[in-house]
Amino acid sequence: MAATSRSKAAAIAPTAAKAPKKSAKALKALGPRPAKAAGGKAQSLVQLAYESIKERIINLHFLPGQYLNEAAICAQLKLGRTPVHQALQRLHLEGLVAVLPRKGIIVQPDSLAEIMKILDSRVTVEPELARAAARRVAAGEVTADHLAQLRKIATATTDEDPPDITAFTANDRWFHREVAELSGNPIMSDFARVLHERSTRFWYLNLWQTIDVPATNTQHADIADAVIAGNERLAAQRMHDHISALRSRLEKLQRMSPDAFRMPPRK
Repeated sequence: MAATSRSKAAAIAPTAAKAPKKSAKALKALGPRPAKAAGGKAQSLVQLAYESIKERIINLHFLPGQYLNEAAICAQLKLGRTPVHQALQRLHLEGLVAVLPRKGIIVQPDSLAEIMKILDSRVTVEPELARAAARRVAAGEVTADHLAQLRKIATATTDEDPPDITAFTANDRWFHREVAELSGNPIMSDFARVLHERSTRFWYLNLWQTIDVPATNTQHADIADAVIAGNERLAAQRMHDHISALRSRLEKLQRMSPDAFRMPPRK
């Protein structure tokens, strides 16, 4: 059995990109890790498998269109089959993997059109989260420490040449997660998180050469300032403008290099 697992693990290795090492800045940006669920050890193993596989998908350790072998993933993560299987089912529900009948599990290869739909969804959902966060601030429901933390996260990414894409994407996810949490709406927040994580891969695939750390820090700071001021309308507008700017950047890049967004056909 051990030999079989090793051979299956080796089978996916040639097609997987080398996982980027997270810098200290990126590790810090990820924030506190999820707490153990009430279900105990079994549930915490599922969460561990879910987070580990998800990060490998987002950071392109597992490539778009790549078939995933459960036994090989178990060997990589040193986890049993049950938590890995349950984690993959959750990732399927969130759209990061697809289950193909009689073929197996594949990393979802989102097309540009799909990413545009995701951004259209984000531009609808996330401004409302920013609006709700500002409303709670105005009502005195958010502590000064939480607001100071939000302002600090807004400009957490250091401007370097070349930019640290791992730190950039981790800090971006951290900031949007904090705004969502301040909204007090966990259902909408979780929906926004799923959308954001699906769109994050495009920074690694296509947008890495367009990273503008100062512009992103400024946009995040503007959103944070509006939330801290308790200005609902301005917080929603600035979040809308922030996500719309990313959408416009994708459209411009597509016009300049349309072949960059063509996904290889499935075999």
